[in-house]
Parts: sequence; C-alpha cells; structure tokens
Amino acid sequence: MYKKDSDNAQGADLRSEFEKDYHRIIGSSAFRRLQDKTQVFPLDQSDFIRTRLTHSMEVSSFAKSLGQNIAQYILQNQLDETFTLQTKADICDVLQCAGLIHDIGNPPFGHFGEEAIRAWFVENLKNYQLEGQQVTNLLSPQMLQDLYHFEGNAQALRLVSKLHFLVDEHGMNLTYALLNTIIKYPVSSIQMDQQSRDIRKKKLGYFLAEQKLYEDIISCTKARGCRHPLTFILEAADDIAYRTADIEDSFKKGRITYDDLMKELCILQKQSESGLDAVGMLRYQLDNGIRRGVKNPQLYAVQNWVVRIQSTLIACATKGFAAHYSAIMEGEYSHDIFYETEGAWLLDALGDIAMRYTFLSQPILKLEIAADTIFHFLLERLVPAAIHYDSSDEMSMMETKAIALISENHRQVYHIYAKGKSKQQRLYLRLLLVTDFISGMTDSYAKHLYQELNGII
Repeated sequence: MYKKDSDNAQGADLRSEFEKDYHRIIGSSAFRRLQDKTQVFPLDQSDFIRTRLTHSMEVSSFAKSLGQNIAQYILQNQLDETFTLQTKADICDVLQCAGLIHDIGNPPFGHFGEEAIRAWFVENLKNYQLEGQQVTNLLSPQMLQDLYHFEGNAQALRLVSKLHFLVDEHGMNLTYALLNTIIKYPVSSIQMDQQSRDIRKKKLGYFLAEQKLYEDIISCTKARGCRHPLTFILEAADDIAYRTADIEDSFKKGRITYDDLMKELCILQKQSESGLDAVGMLRYQLDNGIRRGVKNPQLYAVQNWVVRIQSTLIACATKGFAAHYSAIMEGEYSHDIFYETEGAWLLDALGDIAMRYTFLSQPILKLEIAADTIFHFLLERLVPAAIHYDSSDEMSMMETKAIALISENHRQVYHIYAKGKSKQQRLYLRLLLVTDFISGMTDSYAKHLYQELNGII
C-alpha cells in the first residue's frame, strides 16, 4: 500500500485497505469534478449523455464484474494454487476503485484536451526564455517529452498521489496495488514507442516527477517493467464501457440511426471470421420492441442491444484473460485481453462507427476548435508566468496576476516538491503546475474563465 493508517486504534476500523481506497476516492473533490467533464459531447446539457463521472462509474461496475468472473474461473479451474476467496474479494475492490479514478487526470473537453496541451507545448515552448536562455534548452529530454506527450493516465497518478492535498503530501493515500493498476503504460516518455506492437509502450505511464513513486510501486508489487495483471482487466472494462456508450449516446444525439448502425454492422461482421452475431442480436431486439408495442422500437433495440453486447464482451474478456493467464502473470503478454477473441472485431467496429459518425461530425469538430481556442489562451497566459515564478527573473504585473489564478493548493504542492531542487527541476515542476491547474478544470470552469479573462459576459 502507499501509506498505512497506523494512527487508527486497533479494531476501530474493520475496512480493508482497499475498501478505504474506495471511500477516499468518492469523497474527493477531484472525483466530483468528473461530473462536469466531457466524455464525448462537450458542454452538453442533456441529462442522458454520459460525462466522465458516469463513464467512470460504468467502468468501475464492469471492472468489478470482470474481476468476479475471472477470479471465479481461476478458482474453479485451479489455474493458480495461491488464489483464494480473499484474493477474489481484494481484486474486485481494487478494480472497482481503479474504474473510478482511471480518467481522473484527464483535462477538460475529453481526449481532445490532451491533444491540445501536447500541441501547444510542441509549437510554443521554444519561444520562451528564462534568465536569458531558451526554456527548451534548460530542460532534460525526459522533461520535454513529458510535456510534448502529456497524458491523462500519467496525470491521474500525479493527481491521486500528490495533488489531492488533504492531510499530507501523500495525496489520497491509496494502496500501491491500486496505483499500479491505473498505470496502463509502464514506461516513461523517453521509453515509449507509439509504433510498437507491444501495448505497454504506446504512451507514457508516468511523468519524471513521479518516477521515484513509480519505482517504489513496481518494487512493492513486483511488476517491474510489466503491466500489473489487473491493468488488463481495467482496460477491458474501459473499452467495453466507452465503445458501447459512444454508440448509444450518438444514437440519442441523432448522429447515427438504427439503419446506419445495422448497415455498418452487416458490412463489418461479414469481414470478420467471428461467430459473434451482432447483427442478429440487433435485429432480434428491434423485433422484440415491435412485439412489445413500445413507442420507439429502434431506441428500444439500440439500448437493449448495447446491454446484451456488454454482457457478451465481458464473457469474451474473461476467456481472453484466462487463455493467457500464465503470460499475463509472468509479464510477457503484449496484447489486450480481447485479442483473438470473438469480440475483438466488434470492439474495432464500434470504434470505427463512432469515429466516422460522431467524432468527425461538424458539431464535435466545432466544439473542438472552440476548445482549442480556450486551451491556447490559457496556456499562453499561464506558461510564461509559471516560467518566471520562483526564479531570479522579474515577473510582470500580468504574470503575477496569472499565477494568482492558480489554486493555492497547487502552488503549495509545487513548493513542497520544489524545495531543495535544482533550477532545472524547479522549472519543470512549474510547467507541471500549469498542466496540473488546467487538467483539474471542469469544462464549464475552463469556458467561464476564458470568457471572464476576455471580458465576455
């Protein structure tokens, strides 16, 4: 675990450390802010469209269900003699918590927010100076790559371990097993390889600022250089949740019709060699809705089809994990657990359909352009202020005001970890101070702050 509650009187709290994790998460402000962060449709007012909060709750539910299924399979088939009923209970608790925080580090406006932050640093950081030197020449290669490849997953580890400053500098004080589970990519920004066929190397999993913590985690969990086994289950739960939800939300927003979905599935299913009949399942739900005399049989069909598909994909993920159990436990497995299962083609199909009908639609593209304007403005104001803050350079009046906008909590965390560090390390931490502040914003707050600073009422 990250830090023990040694101050509790013996026997006063009967919860396990993993159960305590759950209560620390749901009681945090960072978790509550997910209710106003984009999943697919930015700043949407509809109460039926998913936010990061509802998505995270769904992932948590799917992750726990997958954990139960997989654990029961391991027990019944005696795949591991060390696996017990207590092990089953513990991994379900860890997965339930991991689902709640897997997206907690994501900035506003969905995954586009990550892209906007990366692009800004690549294009603009070289234009700034500190003490007469170009900032990009002052930072180490890993520091630069952390910014150029900013990643919400790495930010999640940073947030729960440091930025949630409540009692002390240990953040939410979560267990190492949970922290390791949310590290999807066990590599740094200078070790990642986006072209690799190994799923572990696609993105960075931690920032240089958290490298010591990462090393402590993998030393404790014995997952050095490998994905934690539960990470595969968490990723599968995330895939099931967002790929099915994107279709349902897109249907409700009118981006895709029942006929569109049926047409696309027919084409993609024919191209697969799977025995999974998603087309037949969708057609059955429409017929069932008509037989029942529901007001909108197509809506009935899509919603109930999504539920059936989710159940089917859970079964596929269970089989995939069990089939590669030894390789996963030995840290040698390099694919997701849907690989070569009957559900693999369907996950790809759902992602392809959502991309063409929703993510590339004009309303989403317009919102992303607006979001880019907001990110560019905020970074343009905050980054130069952060560069000169806590340095020998004199800050301008506007830079002083810009730094004052950053929460006292984040500035306090910066000073805790900057104490005794070199000029290079402090500069790097000040740049993370900006990404910490922006990543913690909700969609509405980012929009309103932009409007206020531009005099838009």
